[in-house]
Amino acid sequence: MNKKTEKIYVGNGVEKFDGDMVSVSVNLTKLKAEAGEHIFDYDGQKFIKLNVNKNRDGANEYGKTHYISVDTYKPEAKKVAAKVEDDLPF
Repeated sequence: MNKKTEKIYVGNGVEKFDGDMVSVSVNLTKLKAEAGEHIFDYDGQKFIKLNVNKNRDGANEYGKTHYISVDTYKPEAKKVAAKVEDDLPF
């Protein structure tokens, strides 16, 4: 079963230009403190996967139409089958 955790909210955004763009702000202090375990290395660089979602109820009291959360999805490790050697005489 896949490991699923609570959402880690790290920012907000607002639609601009008739929805063609979403301008966002990410709280890096909160990101590092609460989502540090989700930062990963790839090819000598650090990455984190984020999700930008539209607020279900429209704009909040600050006019923000979107929120940013850390992608906490972790797939199950793939099991590698052991290679079986056949000792057949032919």
